[in-house]
Amino acid sequence: MTSSVPRLVIAAPSSGSGKTTVATGLMAAFAARGLAVSPHKVGPDYIDPGYHALASGRVGRNLDAYLCGPELVAPLFLHGARGCDIAVVEGVMGMFDGAAGEGELASTAHVAKLLRAPVVLVVDASSQSRSVAALVHGFASWDPEVRVGGVILNKVASDRHEALLREALESAGVPVFGVLRRVAQVDTPSRHLGLVPVAERRGEAVEAVAAMAEQVRAGCDLEGLVSLARGAGALSCAAWDAAEVVASSPPPPLPVPSPGAAAPSTPPGGSAPSPPSALKGPRPQTPDGLVVAVAGGPAFTFSYAEHSELLTAAGAEVVPFDPLRDEQLPDGTAGLVIGGGFPEVYAAELSANEPLRKAVSALAETGAPVAAECAGLLYLCRELDGQPMCGVLDASARMEDTLTLGYRDAVAVSDSSLAVAGTRMRGHEFHRTVVEPAAGDAAAWGVRVPRRRLEGFVQRGVHASYLHTHWASVPGVARRFVERCRTS
Repeated sequence: MTSSVPRLVIAAPSSGSGKTTVATGLMAAFAARGLAVSPHKVGPDYIDPGYHALASGRVGRNLDAYLCGPELVAPLFLHGARGCDIAVVEGVMGMFDGAAGEGELASTAHVAKLLRAPVVLVVDASSQSRSVAALVHGFASWDPEVRVGGVILNKVASDRHEALLREALESAGVPVFGVLRRVAQVDTPSRHLGLVPVAERRGEAVEAVAAMAEQVRAGCDLEGLVSLARGAGALSCAAWDAAEVVASSPPPPLPVPSPGAAAPSTPPGGSAPSPPSALKGPRPQTPDGLVVAVAGGPAFTFSYAEHSELLTAAGAEVVPFDPLRDEQLPDGTAGLVIGGGFPEVYAAELSANEPLRKAVSALAETGAPVAAECAGLLYLCRELDGQPMCGVLDASARMEDTLTLGYRDAVAVSDSSLAVAGTRMRGHEFHRTVVEPAAGDAAAWGVRVPRRRLEGFVQRGVHASYLHTHWASVPGVARRFVERCRTS
C-alpha cells in the first residue's frame, strides 16, 4: 500500500526562529482556502498541537521517533492525515537537533526523512543580510537525504532588508517562499513550561491564530507551497489503526498486588476518603458502557489523541471531565486517566473542589485503575504547594526553579494496571516541580537518565509517575488498563 498525502515539514536553524507562527499560520491559511489540513508536531510537545487544532479544525498529533520508534512515524502520520488534502508538520528545536546522545534520532530532519517530505526552513533574518546565504546553504547541504525545498524569511525589518536577503539567497539556489515582518499581535504569551495552552486563553488564542494566518497569507506564496507539498515521496506503509493494534497486542495478565502497595484508609495529613457512594452511579462490570474518565480542562491539557483512541478500541467509553469545574466523576466511572498540564497554576481552584478530590480518593480506594502522568501525579499527592490535593499518595509536591527535561528509558519495576514488571517503555519528563518521596514502596519505573533511580508510585490500581509516555508504542498498555477496569 502506498500513499502520497501532500505534506510539508516546517523546520528552522534553531528554536525561536518562528516555526510555530509559520506552521500554525499555514494550517489556518490552507484551511481558509477550503483544504482539509492535517496538523502534526515533531517531538513530545503538547502545547503547540493545541494551536494547530485551533488553526486546522482537526486534532493536533505528535510524531516522535524516540517515544514511538522510527517505524511508527509514517503509520501514525497516515492515521492522522486520513481524508486530508495537505499535511503540515511543525519541527522541533533546530532542524538537526534530536534526542541527546542519539545522533539524528527524533530530530526534525529524521522525521522529514521518514516521511519523505520536503522541508521549508524558517530563518530568523533579524540580524543578518548576506550571511543568510551561507546559513541556508549549510542546512540544505548538510544531509543529502533531507530535501530543503525552500525558505521563509521571518522578522524582516524593511523592503531594503528583504531585497538584500533575496539577492544573497539567489546564490544558494533555494527558493524563497515567503517574507514575514514582525507583528506584535502574533506573539503568544509564555511561562515556566513554554506557551500558555489554548484551553487557558481561548479567545486570545483565536485572535493570535487569525493574525498568524493573515501574516502568512499576505507574506507567503501559498500556491508554491502547495505545489512543493505535492512533490513529497510516496509512503509504502499502512496507516496506524487503534483497533488493529489493540486486537494484535498480547492478552494482558492481571497485575499481582505488591506487598505494602495498598493505599492507607486515611491519607496522612488529610481527611478520610468518601465512601464509594460518592461516585455517581455503579461501576459497570461488562464491556458495554465501561467508562474511563479522562481529566481535561485548563489544568490538564497534556494528552496524546491516540491514548483515547486505544482505550476506545479496547472497549472503553472515554468520557472527559474538568477537575476545575466538575464536582463528581462521570457516571459509572470504572477507571481514571489524569494526564499532564499545569495543576501548579490552578492549585487553589483544584483544592477548593473538595467533592471531586474525595470522589477521586474514593475511586482509588476501591482498587479501580488510575493512570496519572506528571500533573496527574501532583493531583494525587497529599498536597501541592501547601494546598490539599486528593491524598491518594502519601507524598507532597511543590514548585521549584529547576527545569527537569528530557527523554527517558524506563522499565516497569512493579506489576500495575498499566504494565507487567519488566515492561520497557520510553518516556519524557518536563516539569518544574518535585515530589517527596520520589517513589513509593512499590515504584512505577526504574530510569537510567540522568541517573539511575526509582520513580513514581504503584498502589492498588494506581500508577502515578512523572513520565509522559506514548501508548502507541506499547498498545497492550491500553488493553491491560481496560481489562483491569472490567475486573477490579
